[in-house]
Amino acid sequence: MEEFIKNYSGDKVYSFLKDNEYLSSDDLLVVATGEPINLINSEKSKYNTLINLKRINKIKDVDTFFRTANSVLAQGGLFVGCAETMGQRKVRILKKYPFPFNSIYFFFDYILKRVSPKMKMTRWFYLWITDDRNRVMSQPEIMGRLYYAGFKEEKRLDIDRKTFFIYRKYKEPMSDCKPSYGLWLKAKRIGLNGKIITVYKFRTMVPYSEFIQGYLYEHNSLKEGGKFNEDFRITHLGSLMRKVWLDELPMIWNLLKGEIKLVGVRPLSPQYLSLYSKEMQELRATVKPGLLPPFYADMPKNIEEIMESERRYIKQCKKHPVKTDFRYFFRILINILFHRKRSA
Repeated sequence: MEEFIKNYSGDKVYSFLKDNEYLSSDDLLVVATGEPINLINSEKSKYNTLINLKRINKIKDVDTFFRTANSVLAQGGLFVGCAETMGQRKVRILKKYPFPFNSIYFFFDYILKRVSPKMKMTRWFYLWITDDRNRVMSQPEIMGRLYYAGFKEEKRLDIDRKTFFIYRKYKEPMSDCKPSYGLWLKAKRIGLNGKIITVYKFRTMVPYSEFIQGYLYEHNSLKEGGKFNEDFRITHLGSLMRKVWLDELPMIWNLLKGEIKLVGVRPLSPQYLSLYSKEMQELRATVKPGLLPPFYADMPKNIEEIMESERRYIKQCKKHPVKTDFRYFFRILINILFHRKRSA
């Protein structure tokens, strides 16, 4: 095993695995494969530790591989893997070629490996060129894929220009939701009477980011205004889109379908709604969500103030729905146009 690990990944990786006692597990499987079948066709049905030395970028179907890794691990078992993140790939390319050819190469590499897979009209070309191998993934996307497969992060570090991740199996892979990957985001939100609706938005976060919302709240908490503090899931382009409200433009389709109204409480994900009090969760279910939330009329600073703002709006709306929405609409409009309030 020592010779295999050193020959494939080097002395530093072997020392890291040995020093952290990942190689001392009674039920251990060490592989360098991208084929899920190689995990199943082993002598044991369940392992306490699974180590895969092959970069997940070279695995054709990463989600299937992660789900298979989950199935061969015992509950609480460790999955150790590695990847080249998008940031590490950029550094490697810029160092490999002289300026300005490195920047030109990186530009076209980014278009081919990051943009074309997300668009239906170019995805076929991407698959034809790459066979969906040597995939480029950001660190948040890798995290999201692992959480989607039922793992939870234990440790993460860089060794020899690669990121090694150690994740623990804490549940079965998700089967009640489908991850979104394209430029369009179809997000599940809570609507009237607690009904799940699909909200359409332009993507401002990396793919699979919805599955690490709980991780973000646990580690980064909320900042002023109720948004997640230092939300690393948001892309640079996404940040610009949010400043001009472009990301929420597709929600007009939800407005036309009658799932939301112009003014109303923001349609929230089940994860974010769980931060609300039970009383507020029930109160929100009695009204239809809206495109323009009362948040931008009152500008609350924390989750408690947000709940109070929404409670006040809902009670007024139940008594005088048209008058309340009309009044809130102009207060929101003034804050957006003259006070420069934005979707952060």
